[in-house]
Amino acid sequence: MRLHDRVFLLLGGTGGIGKALLDALVQVGSHVIVASRHPELVGHRENMSPVHLDLAAADLDQQLVRLTEAYPDIDGVIHCAGQNRFSGLAKMSVGELDAQLAVNLRSAMLVARHFAPQFEKAGGALVFVGSTFGSIGFPGYTAYCATKFGLRGFTEALRRELADTAVQVVYVAPRATATEMNPEVVNELNRALGNSVDAPETVASEILKAMENGDRRRFLGWPEKLFVVINGILPRLVDKAMLKKLPVIQRFLNGGRLL
Repeated sequence: MRLHDRVFLLLGGTGGIGKALLDALVQVGSHVIVASRHPELVGHRENMSPVHLDLAAADLDQQLVRLTEAYPDIDGVIHCAGQNRFSGLAKMSVGELDAQLAVNLRSAMLVARHFAPQFEKAGGALVFVGSTFGSIGFPGYTAYCATKFGLRGFTEALRRELADTAVQVVYVAPRATATEMNPEVVNELNRALGNSVDAPETVASEILKAMENGDRRRFLGWPEKLFVVINGILPRLVDKAMLKKLPVIQRFLNGGRLL
């Protein structure tokens, strides 16, 4: 897929990865429509248009109709919006669970439902940013993992459903990334576990490479990519490895206090 002179709708463009993607896309000559609940905070720059879109709204489907009426030349969508919370399941409110389901999964499905027919006729790309946690269940991220597992399965099924069309469906799964979405307790947990953390610019570069190369899926980071394969084939090995880490994870789930 060429990136120059394309019109991309960027969802999640105000987050760490989204901002890095916006910069990278503008640099290669794309026009980027940045959707946000607060477009007035996005700012203004050349080859960028801020628009209002609420991914958690009940009427998201109607908002998408109005958006494409205003911007009919969109020929690519990058969905990198997401919500998470590092918490034990019992401590999460129903509202927090619903928010993650709405933003991480439901909105991706509605976006694809809206744009796929248009892209079947003219060609286009649907790009979804998932997570290593979309392949490996991790304590403290039960809801987030559920939505990202769902996103990975959705994109796989969608790709196969549209395999005889001109629609490109791309799934990219970053590992831990240094963004403002992570509270300090998560940063401390990553340090305690020795987890590698990528810069948003690194992730954005990999997403663009996947798009340019026509990749169907791309998993980022080593040994995370290996663990994804092992978890799919021999999940009990990952169960045992995770059990050894559980006391450390539980300590941070309890605010850093020893149990």
